[in-house]
Amino acid sequence: MVSGKLSIVATPIGNLQDITLRAIDTLRQADVILCEDTRVTRKMLQFFDIQKKTLSYHHHSDGKTWKAIEELLVNGKHLALVTDAGTPGVSDPGNELIARCVAHIPGVRIEPIPGPSAVVAAISVAGFKSSSFLFLGFPPHKKRRKAFFDTVAQSPYTVVFYESPHRIEKALSALSLLLDPNRKICVCRELTKKFEQIYRGTISEIQQQQITIKGEFVVVCESIK
Repeated sequence: MVSGKLSIVATPIGNLQDITLRAIDTLRQADVILCEDTRVTRKMLQFFDIQKKTLSYHHHSDGKTWKAIEELLVNGKHLALVTDAGTPGVSDPGNELIARCVAHIPGVRIEPIPGPSAVVAAISVAGFKSSSFLFLGFPPHKKRRKAFFDTVAQSPYTVVFYESPHRIEKALSALSLLLDPNRKICVCRELTKKFEQIYRGTISEIQQQQITIKGEFVVVCESIK
């Protein structure tokens, strides 16, 4: 029986004080911490005075990285998976690692260590119906981009998606052509960080506001009434 354990640890999306006590304890107990970017994670670990070995795991990780992870788990090690910000497995390759562990390492224990999530944080302040919602991640850069925004406009549910500062204006322009003019949206910038800003209104009202084009964005579109 494999005694290895993989902890999926949610980390702050901006404000380091948002980390949970359980997350800190888990990171301190882990033998190795798997990181999206070891430089980003080391800054967080230093803040909490956690000294652990880190191993890079991201979208471009190859078979060699997987073999190293597999060997650690088969040998009973405790691994903690973190992303640069938020909950692993949400718009990052954490879900692929979990699926691979389930398929190839019988008996491995996989546990969630819940915490910050930009999706939930944005919904919590949007003021829209949230008993059900559709999360779409990041819009495609080129192909299927129009289809993406068609889905946002036609969805009967509240819709949440991420966008980068380089494309937020284009995203709002795309929505202006498709959304009902009375349908409200909420644009969240730099959630939990020092310069957090939240914009609310119809798409035309949002476009008239002077949005700072810096940082990361989460957009919430209310459900069709």
